[in-house]
This record gives sequence, C-alpha cells and structure tokens, in this order.
Amino acid sequence: MLEIGGTTFRSRLMVGTGKYRSNEQMVEAIAASGAEVVTVAVRRVPLDRGDASGILHHLPVDRYFLLSNTAGCYSADEAIRFARLAREAGFNEFIKLEVIGDQATLLPDTTGLLEATKVLAAEGFKVMAYTNDDLITALRLEDAGAVAVMPLASPIGSGLGMINPYFIRTIKARLSVPVIVDAGVGTASDACIVMEQGVDGILMNTALADADDPVRMAGAMRLAVEAGREAWRAGRMPRREVAVPSSPTEGMLD
Repeated sequence: MLEIGGTTFRSRLMVGTGKYRSNEQMVEAIAASGAEVVTVAVRRVPLDRGDASGILHHLPVDRYFLLSNTAGCYSADEAIRFARLAREAGFNEFIKLEVIGDQATLLPDTTGLLEATKVLAAEGFKVMAYTNDDLITALRLEDAGAVAVMPLASPIGSGLGMINPYFIRTIKARLSVPVIVDAGVGTASDACIVMEQGVDGILMNTALADADDPVRMAGAMRLAVEAGREAWRAGRMPRREVAVPSSPTEGMLD
C-alpha cells in the first residue's frame, strides 16, 4: 500500500484527465490503468458535475480519488487562488501544486513553488509539489510542509523518459515523504525503469492520451509500474564488465 498524507492507495500509478479524444475514451483508459488517484486541472475544466460534457460528470468520487491540480498557473498567487477555489468547489484537501516558470519548457518556478507550498500547507492543504529533479528544492519542499514531492522525469508532455536517474534515486534516498515521478514518461519501458529507481509511484497523462490506443497503453502502464516496483523490491543482479557463466563450472563432464 502507498500512503500519502495519511491516506492509503493500492495503485502506484496516478493518471490525468487531459487531451483525450473523448470523455468515453478517458473513462476507459483510466479504468484500464487501475489508477485510484485521478488529477483534475481546476483552471481548465468545468467544475459542474451535472454537465454531461464535462470531465467531472464521468468520474464518480466513490470510485476515484480526485486530486485537483494548479496546472496553468504561472505564479504563487495564482496557484494559491486556484487551490482555494478547488477546496471551495468540494475537492478534498489534497492539491497537486504546479507553479510554471517558463511557457516554452513548462519547467517549474521553484521559488514560487516553495512560497505557495508554505502558504497552502499552513492552511491545511496536503501539498503534492511538482518540481525539477533537484535534490535541494525537494528537501526544501519537504521542510515547507509538502506531503509528497513530484520530480519530473523529463519536461511535461515530452515523452523523453527519465533523463537523470541518479537525481531521481538521490531524491528518493534523502526524503522521508513519498516521491512520485511526474511528467516525461512516454511508454511502458519508461515507467518500468522509473519504478526500478525505488520511487513510490508515477503520475502520467500525455503518455496515455496521445497513444494510438490509449486504453491499451493504460493497461501496459499498469503492468509496467507493477513490474518495475517488483524488480526494485527483488534487487537486480550486479553489473559486471566481464562474462560470468550461468552454469556451474565445477563437476563438468570431460
């Protein structure tokens, strides 16, 4: 079980709701992923559950843990305002906090992120902070009150996979709160490699929604996350620069 901020989850795969070709496809893909945590961008979607054309109408709260996020916010003030709006709209106290610093790369503004984390944590929010793969920022976010830190594997929507595995492993080794890798995973092999670093989970959206078959890809991602986690728990064999026979050399027949 994965525990974040006092709440436990069975699945270590979290998914978003953007970019799907239809709401029906989104629902099928989320179901195939096995995810419990589903993110919703409060700045970009209608918050009226009665609107059948809206995302929330298709996501029953008795089945999914809806995680509001501040996607599209470019300052601490904006992120704080939309986090408060989400709570007023009936979302839970968890918030996936994004403060974007650059429109071209969508990389985080870590100064604004730290500021918003401190304010929202003080107001009782359980902040899951999206950030760079930078250890110092991750440590400061934990100190600021984040219940989870979410370093990127590579830029949002890039599908490049994990660029800096050493940095991801180091963040995981040094933090006490869960580490959820967010952004950049493109296919199932990427997800498996990320989980093999020992992180607590992965959040993804574009890798599913932009796939030729989002539902099939969602199923593949579910298996990949499980496989990567089990491989990390098992402990991989040592890497060697010489060949070692897989069969015993003693007692061989002449």
